[in-house]
Amino acid sequence: MASSLRELRQRRRSVSTTKKITRAMELIAASRVVKAQQAARAAAPYTRELTKAVSALASAHDIDHPLLRDIEQPRRSAMLLITSDRGLAGAYSTNAIKAAEQLHAKIIQEGQENVQYITGNKGVAYFEFRNRHIEQSWTGFSDRPTYAEAKEIADVLLERFLRPYEEGGVDQLHIVGTRFVSMMTQTPMAVRLLPLVVEDAPDDDEEPSPEDIHPFYDFEPDAKTVLDTLLPLFVANRIHTALLQSAASELASRQSAMKSATDNAQELIEKLTRAENQARQAGITQEITEIVGGASALAESAGNE
Repeated sequence: MASSLRELRQRRRSVSTTKKITRAMELIAASRVVKAQQAARAAAPYTRELTKAVSALASAHDIDHPLLRDIEQPRRSAMLLITSDRGLAGAYSTNAIKAAEQLHAKIIQEGQENVQYITGNKGVAYFEFRNRHIEQSWTGFSDRPTYAEAKEIADVLLERFLRPYEEGGVDQLHIVGTRFVSMMTQTPMAVRLLPLVVEDAPDDDEEPSPEDIHPFYDFEPDAKTVLDTLLPLFVANRIHTALLQSAASELASRQSAMKSATDNAQELIEKLTRAENQARQAGITQEITEIVGGASALAESAGNE
């Protein structure tokens, strides 16, 4: 009984220590997810205006640009998978990897080759464990991405996209990440980044929304030169936006996972405390029974004498 009581106390202390750790991680994630949301919101106006400018330029001028040229039968595609550097974030990385595997299967089914790029240690570990080739990876900034890191990734992907097919170039470029919807909802996303798709204007009989109304732009020195400058910026901005969305999703998922772990630890502590009290009471009862039994035996022995 003493051994069982000691084991229960040790388990309760161990779970209490774990609870303190998960609670601290929950609070850290809660404080950082707010900053991640603010960063994503701060980047939204620039993204929106840049998208309008690129769409207006591409749709208003008949320009043949490599980043806008859609190939009917693509032969090789590249995929950028965005995962986390650390664990304890629930199913965040797992869901992103599942979406990447589905897109990979679709690309292979279409008869294309797939070139894999990855950000985050979790995605790298997943592919390395399965001995699958990774063209290039970036790690160490999954929860705090910067534009400089997004620009570095964009330069690598743009160079690969603009390279001829015979020299290892790709015809399409996809991004697989996670879209932040709310603190409780983060959904995996798979979008085609290149070649760019210019959204059509609304029909004449439809009432356009304020977001659909593009301002008039006058481009200098000429439309093609401006497009050559804007498109790389647009690609880097799209990658930066995807990284920011994924960072907010990772932190929100980690906060939720750590809250669940803390609640489970508290529930286990309560169960262990009840079991410890029951074991202690059983021990006391046994000792009292032994004392009473011993006293009765002494009394009977004295009476017989």
